[in-house]
Amino acid sequence: MKLIIQIPCFNEEETLTATVADLPRQIEGVDTIEYLIIDDGSSDRTQEVARNSGVHHIVAHKHNKGLARAFATGLEASLKLGADIIVNTDGDNQYRGEDIASLVAPVVAGKADIVVGDRQTHKVAHFSPLKKLLQKMGSKVVRALSGTNIPDAVSGFRAFSREAAMRITIVSSFSYTIETLIQAGMKKMTVTSVPVGVNEKTRESRLFKSMRSFIQAQLTTMIRMYAMFKPLRTFFFIGFTFSIVGVVPIIRFLYFYFTDGGDGHIQSLVLGGAFLIMGVLTLLIALLADLIGRNRQLTEEVLERVRRLEHDGR
Repeated sequence: MKLIIQIPCFNEEETLTATVADLPRQIEGVDTIEYLIIDDGSSDRTQEVARNSGVHHIVAHKHNKGLARAFATGLEASLKLGADIIVNTDGDNQYRGEDIASLVAPVVAGKADIVVGDRQTHKVAHFSPLKKLLQKMGSKVVRALSGTNIPDAVSGFRAFSREAAMRITIVSSFSYTIETLIQAGMKKMTVTSVPVGVNEKTRESRLFKSMRSFIQAQLTTMIRMYAMFKPLRTFFFIGFTFSIVGVVPIIRFLYFYFTDGGDGHIQSLVLGGAFLIMGVLTLLIALLADLIGRNRQLTEEVLERVRRLEHDGR
């Protein structure tokens, strides 16, 4: 069984040596362990440091494409290199290499397709109370949307079986964490988590400029991914809400029309009619989105078959 540990990097020359040095050389149940660096358009000595640190494979983007694209590039490269298990970790040495053994154990045992490292954020000293609260609330929303039971939804420390990596299709350019969980839940993969530790903070996050931008990006990802997999339910709810809002003032107009002729209440009819039309149009969009969603599923199945032909030769 072959394990590839991939590390997406963007200007990580200062922390990469320590990150690679902390990675395991042997794990029970794993025959081969190799390291893969995805250089996402770095302008520093990231690749040189990676080679000097004993990294086995390096793939590079000519310019910065974002964490999600770097992650997806890593998955494709790992599959091409014959990985049976793929572990993703960060280049800033946030996660402890010693925890990789417990991270891959459920995959090695065939009990899980994806394993997410639970940082137990309530215990992390350098996380602010606000960040802990937002992490808890966000993970709760992701659990509801994905149907998984993962306490730390935005943890990037995770292991994938080869089968899971074949079936994951990254759409976002911002972050893969929430997207992969929602996809895994919708595709009925077995997802679990294990507790992991974190190292001392080495630098500020480069993924987002502010907490506000991070929240906006994650909310957008949640809505987009849920709408992709449940378009009929999403747009039906919106259309039904518009229709109900439209029916109420129409009923009000009809009441006054039959009691006193409806004089002075024509605005209720206009407002209700506008909302009712929007509701009906949105319900039609729901049907169209559902048909598009079915085509997307067929496209993903074709992509999965192509990956199997490319990487497995069957």
